[in-house]
Amino acid sequence: MGNPLGKEHRLPLLLACLVLALGLIAAVLGASRAAGPASVVGPHVDMRRVPPGAAGPAPGPGASTGTVTVECGRNEEGHWNEDNLVVSPGVRAGAHHTHAYVGNLSADALSTDASLAAATTSCTGGDRSVYYWPVLRRTDRAGSGPHEGAAGHGNAGEILREASVRVEFRGSPVSGVVAMPRFLRAITGDAVAYTAGGGAGVRARWGCSGLPDRSTTGYPRCPAGELVTRTLVFPSCWNGLDTASPDHRSHLLFPSASGVCPQGTFPVPELRLSLAYAVAPGVPLALDSFPEQRHSPLTDHAMFVDVMTDARMGELVSCLNEGRHCRM
Repeated sequence: MGNPLGKEHRLPLLLACLVLALGLIAAVLGASRAAGPASVVGPHVDMRRVPPGAAGPAPGPGASTGTVTVECGRNEEGHWNEDNLVVSPGVRAGAHHTHAYVGNLSADALSTDASLAAATTSCTGGDRSVYYWPVLRRTDRAGSGPHEGAAGHGNAGEILREASVRVEFRGSPVSGVVAMPRFLRAITGDAVAYTAGGGAGVRARWGCSGLPDRSTTGYPRCPAGELVTRTLVFPSCWNGLDTASPDHRSHLLFPSASGVCPQGTFPVPELRLSLAYAVAPGVPLALDSFPEQRHSPLTDHAMFVDVMTDARMGELVSCLNEGRHCRM
């Protein structure tokens, strides 16, 4: 039996199918373009639903169990810039986003070891070290300052001022620690983690002040009255030779989950930055980032330059190794 659709009928049908297919493709492409926001919105993480995290390794018999808290304020001075002294020294606006600082009040892209050592500091005990991180913004309010939407890097919104900044050094759970060399550079986290797909480079932890045993790599939603927190822990296994390296990381590595340093490295004090913000539930948050990172919380990171004198670093190490809890 012959095909009931003759050639004269098949051609219009094929053309109609082709037009329909092209229309569907155009609709999908248009929707994907329209849905390509400048930031990673996604749902915030309800921290009440996050289970408590595992405890760290228990200290062994030779552990350095002390802590040292360095009192450096919470950037009341408004020390911000778009520089990155550790990663892009000498390059103005090399960070392509805004950093907030505590400690050394002169730190910028043009700083040298000598200029840092001679500068003033926000730390009450005289520590001239540099501690800095990308700012956190609320995007439902427009910023008005030079670092709030007018800095030329595409990050916009009102900068959230830190309600508290805790600078703390800890020892090792398996041994004593040795002194950091003066002018050691360090970095934690991965500023390109979003496009890199996350992974081991993601070091930041977000949480809530009332749930200190729970953390997430996403933006947290905290119960009313609690602070949003960011915790950034730095590597603490030094190669014993260098204060910096071409990749900014290989001279200072992280220990294993058990606290043991990789072969050929030595345990130094572990720096931990804890930042807190007064944010009402539902406020949209955006971490400053490179444009292609779309403000993902995965990209949180921080940098450090040790400008402590050898004598002060010696006091810090003694406190950790002797199991004392000190303030400097």
